[in-house]
Amino acid sequence: METSFALTGKGYVIVAADTTAARSIVKMKVDEDKIKELGTHLLMAYSGEPGDTVQFAEYVERNIRLYQIRNLYPLRPPAAASWIRRSLAQSLRSRNPYSVNLLLGGYDKAEDKPNLYWIDYLGSVVEVPFAAHGYGSYFALSLLDRYHDPEAPLEEGLATLKRCIDEVAKRLVVSPSNYKVKVVDKDGVREVEI
Repeated sequence: METSFALTGKGYVIVAADTTAARSIVKMKVDEDKIKELGTHLLMAYSGEPGDTVQFAEYVERNIRLYQIRNLYPLRPPAAASWIRRSLAQSLRSRNPYSVNLLLGGYDKAEDKPNLYWIDYLGSVVEVPFAAHGYGSYFALSLLDRYHDPEAPLEEGLATLKRCIDEVAKRLVVSPSNYKVKVVDKDGVREVEI
């Protein structure tokens, strides 16, 4: 029952993911970090099959780091989204496709603006102002559609995210209890409490 949310605001992207690792009806871990920091201004929330998610997230992290070492500058968020999409599309056409859904958030220092990308296991990618994956998305997307403001300050964005988390806790039968929330802006990536 994985759930992840993300939204953009005035100069930031907020990414949140539940911390529960479960298989079938068994909860195995309650402190899993499902948000991978890919660079100083780039992070990715992942959900899907447990083995695929960790392996693909580490593969992406290491290849983006390799790109930075070889070229002496990091990938910007649009380029990272394109590379991740191509990697998923290639794996889809192989014998072992990854079953991974992603939310890629980053701050583009060159254009001085936040970027958020919704990526699914079929290799579809779209830039969006807000996004969600998992069962919680059924409840959160309508709230995000109603309350999201692209010019909102960080405090208002966190309040909107808290509203989504509360709605999922109230309405989803098997709702996650804990979430990890990270923000990326011009100063980099940091974890915040909600």
